[in-house]
Amino acid sequence: MAELFQVLAPVEALHRLLQHLKAGLPTEDIPVQDALGRILAADIFSPIELPTFPRSNMDGYAVRAQDTFGASDGLPAYLKVGGEVPMGEAPRASVRPGEGVRIPTGAMIPHGADAVVMVEHTQEVDPSTIEVTRPVAPGENVVRRGEDVTRGERLVPKGHCLRPQDVGGLLGVGILTVSVVRRPRVVIIATGDEVVPPDCEPGPGQVRDINTYTIATLVLQAGGIPQPLGIVRDDYDALREAAESGITQGDALIISAGSSVSTRDMTAGIIGTLGRPGVLVHGVALKPGKPTILAVCQDKPVFGLPGNPVSTFVTFDLFVRPALYHLAGSAPPERATVRARLAKNVASAFGREDYVPVRLLEEGGEVLAEPVYGKSNLIYTLIRAHGLVTIPLNVGGFSAGQTVEVRRF
Repeated sequence: MAELFQVLAPVEALHRLLQHLKAGLPTEDIPVQDALGRILAADIFSPIELPTFPRSNMDGYAVRAQDTFGASDGLPAYLKVGGEVPMGEAPRASVRPGEGVRIPTGAMIPHGADAVVMVEHTQEVDPSTIEVTRPVAPGENVVRRGEDVTRGERLVPKGHCLRPQDVGGLLGVGILTVSVVRRPRVVIIATGDEVVPPDCEPGPGQVRDINTYTIATLVLQAGGIPQPLGIVRDDYDALREAAESGITQGDALIISAGSSVSTRDMTAGIIGTLGRPGVLVHGVALKPGKPTILAVCQDKPVFGLPGNPVSTFVTFDLFVRPALYHLAGSAPPERATVRARLAKNVASAFGREDYVPVRLLEEGGEVLAEPVYGKSNLIYTLIRAHGLVTIPLNVGGFSAGQTVEVRRF
């Protein structure tokens, strides 16, 4: 049977998918400390100023700045020590002219002081007197009230993926719960007469199921909840029954299709029966991953990913990951990248986008990207690699010595 594709460039394929896909997963309220990696369902505004009081940014002495003007090593300013500010309490006394009050980092600035002299710029003359050898300006080494956050300020926007610093910042202003988008449930179906569970010893012509677990962990990494339905044989009725069950159970459906042309065609045909608009893309100008299927059925994204493990990994990152974030009303976080010098020539063909696994090495103080060659059904080409180099459409490859951008895993 001839294999017929009307291939689209990867960016066009993704655009077509997202055009037909609506954001709108349900929301839920959860404790802030459990919200790492979750997508906010609404803007969050600060209920208070932060800090709530002026505080010292250094260990030293709280002073009136004008009492230090002109101070130097040769002609220091002499100040009386007017006590000490305790941590976690309001100051017990004010700073009067000609005085300095000992203050630790983070403590509240006492009334009358408008600056802090660093302890390194002071010298104790006796228990009640210090000399100051550097002048300070008003406000120096002082964190003003509300300098970090003002009351009513938007802290994080709707659609933001919460990071560790966001969690700490929200708790710091007294916000204990947040409204987030429910994590998308992603049903995974593996297909193939040759595929057996990992705990089985493969017989002649059989292979262990890699893709279910690779996809499941990628779904977790993308903020979703994987729901594997198991392995379905290359039988039309069995696969259709599994697909109909999957589209009902989840917010998205992934079918890890077999490698043969007939299996891929069967997968596309079954996806086309699940609801409108159905299959949007069948074939992408991409290596690995050309036979990828992208669809929307019953307002849910459906993917037919190639059965080869490397193809599955690449196409998940290009299409599934952004679609899951899109469902939550967000965009996926950018992958970390590093620039490196290519160690060997890498060939490509005009009219397709190539993704080449590379290993990163350091040599002579520079970073090298060494291609990891292997067919798309060899999972260990990815395991031995640190990232991917993209060769754009209509570029015939990259030459050794050329600087390339490596997208880290």
